[in-house]
Amino acid sequence: MTAPDLPLLPGETRLLHGQGEHRALGTAFARALPAGAVLFLEGELGAGKTTLTGGLVAALGFGDAVTSPTYALMHAYPAEAGRVLHVDAYRVRDVAELYEMDLEELILGSRLTVIEWGEGLYGDYPDAPILLLEHVAGEPEVRRVTRRR
Repeated sequence: MTAPDLPLLPGETRLLHGQGEHRALGTAFARALPAGAVLFLEGELGAGKTTLTGGLVAALGFGDAVTSPTYALMHAYPAEAGRVLHVDAYRVRDVAELYEMDLEELILGSRLTVIEWGEGLYGDYPDAPILLLEHVAGEPEVRRVTRRR
């Protein structure tokens, strides 16, 4: 995968106006990311990580609602294009906990893996893009998304 294949280049920033644009960006990433890819999402609570994931998952053929895996740690969505694994590492003290839950095997068997709050895993997946979603002051429906890598 080369950087130009994705909808945002490393260092590029875009404003997203409303949930529709979040989902559209998710759709664009789902179409551009190769099978077996990992995508990291970072950002404050309510910044739109799960909404963007909903666009990714829907684009790959899963029609039901996508929810944050904050308490379950992982959700697996059986999409038409293959399983999408959605991981939330926010409550994990040590990434070894995720590996004990067979994270590596789950990633290998997934069409796409989206990991929220996965900073401790960056080194294990050095080619995985990292998107940072942020609130925009004074604009409650607008988010800034920056591709860090």
